[in-house]
Amino acid sequence: MHVVYPVIVSALLFSIGVYGVLARRNAILVLMSVELMLNAVNLNLVVFDVWLRDRLHGGQVLTLFVIVIAAAEVGLGLAIVLSVFRNRGTVDVDRLRDLTERGLTAPGLASSGSGSAGGAAGPSTPEAGPAATAGGGSPGGIDRSEAG
Repeated sequence: MHVVYPVIVSALLFSIGVYGVLARRNAILVLMSVELMLNAVNLNLVVFDVWLRDRLHGGQVLTLFVIVIAAAEVGLGLAIVLSVFRNRGTVDVDRLRDLTERGLTAPGLASSGSGSAGGAAGPSTPEAGPAATAGGGSPGGIDRSEAG
């Protein structure tokens, strides 16, 4: 068998894997596409090992290492996907762009106090003006810890 046929199949597999990584939104499908790319590399390693008639079979040994690393990648990747799904409820990659957890605010947006200086209950309102911020509220009179 000529070396061109398996190389073409490997290039097709790798191209499908690249398309899957770039176009898919589901994290599990992205992991499957990465596996396709690794299998294309494995096919090339074995084909060129046989074609070059390597006495030490370096291509096949390297293929075994790639398979072991791919198995570890699948285990770790699925664990991360399951953890993200439990926390966020989705594995859509486009919705997971931010790394903050739901319900948390940015460090500069949380107020340092719990209300106004007068001891009034409840959050400050924007109509209260600058006097509402005298007791440690956020600028503008909006209590950002309660906004949501």
